[in-house]
Amino acid sequence: MFSLAFRNIFRQKVRTAMTLAAIVFGVLGLILGGGFIQDMLTQLAETIIHSQSGHIQINRKGFFESGSRSPEKFLIDRPDEVRTTSASLPGIDDQMARISFSGLLNNGKTDKSVLGEGIEPDRETRLGSLLRIIAGRQLTNDDRYGALVGEGIATSLKLEPGSRVTLVANSTEGALNTVELEVVGVFQSFSKEFDASAVRIPLAAAQELLASAGVNTIVVSLQRTSDTDRTVNSLRQLLDPDDYEVRAWYQINDFYEKAVALYERQFSVLILIILVTVLLSVANSVNMSVSERVGEFGTMMAVGNRPGQIFRLIVVENVLLGASGAAIGAALGVLMALAISAVGVPMPPPPNANLGYTAHVAIVPSQIALAFAVGFLATVLASLFPAFRVARIPVVEALRQNV
Repeated sequence: MFSLAFRNIFRQKVRTAMTLAAIVFGVLGLILGGGFIQDMLTQLAETIIHSQSGHIQINRKGFFESGSRSPEKFLIDRPDEVRTTSASLPGIDDQMARISFSGLLNNGKTDKSVLGEGIEPDRETRLGSLLRIIAGRQLTNDDRYGALVGEGIATSLKLEPGSRVTLVANSTEGALNTVELEVVGVFQSFSKEFDASAVRIPLAAAQELLASAGVNTIVVSLQRTSDTDRTVNSLRQLLDPDDYEVRAWYQINDFYEKAVALYERQFSVLILIILVTVLLSVANSVNMSVSERVGEFGTMMAVGNRPGQIFRLIVVENVLLGASGAAIGAALGVLMALAISAVGVPMPPPPNANLGYTAHVAIVPSQIALAFAVGFLATVLASLFPAFRVARIPVVEALRQNV
């Protein structure tokens, strides 16, 4: 059966080539489209992690719901104990403390409301490898009263490295307090909204401003992003759930999960379109081939072949076509993904973002398997109705086609 089916495929080389082309381009499109989307989401995730949130954040219970309005009510009084408790877990690269506050930044002429963070500069510099410094430099531990400001704030207040500013905020006791700072750098993250209001100062300066020795957040940096869920589960077991809450980076940045859901739906539509396209293309080719061979099938049935054997022969021919086309498409998809990734495709900044990026095509085994399955199954499904129809033609009627 397979030998005969294989020979039949090459009897009409042009039609076979056209059928294979439809399958190959369908599989190729799925691999490249899926790989492009996966790379975009991966780069977005790493940008979020290495410019803002880190992999995991540990806070006092209730901070994520109410902490943005009153961060002084959710202070971790003994952050070193939390760090010591979690330091034993494998895969942790570093841990850093942050304290959050809101206030007014004054350049001597104008005030602007800001969302501030007190940070440990050297540790944050290692974590924030994707935070772009567009003027000046990063904060260091030697900058006792230095400030790193977002691009939006620098533009609004006409700040540059060396500018002197005054930061005004309420202490944890409610008293108004100020601190004089020198701008050492201006940064861009992936988010225009964040850059329009963010100010980072050394942790010691922030604690002096707020008259508190506590912190709001312990940021955990991991050696591998893929270890996030495992480490989150381990931290939740180590820390008292009545006192602390542990969240992964994608839970903190819910827009990432929304972006994943959006692109998954778009990719599902792409799969459906390609499946229907391949199905119709192959069905048309199979119908033409079967119609031209009705007399041949009549002769086969006249010499003793049963209708079921005719049905299986047509299906087997398309199984071979589908497997061959899907395999060729998968191989070409991987090669083209490697070639495109080697060159890179410059992309403009996404909506509400400052930074463009260089797109690549990720090679994802599950997507390659899915693309192969779509190409193969579409070809096989397209052959079923024509095979069923020709197998039911009476022998006499089929033989008339030979006249």
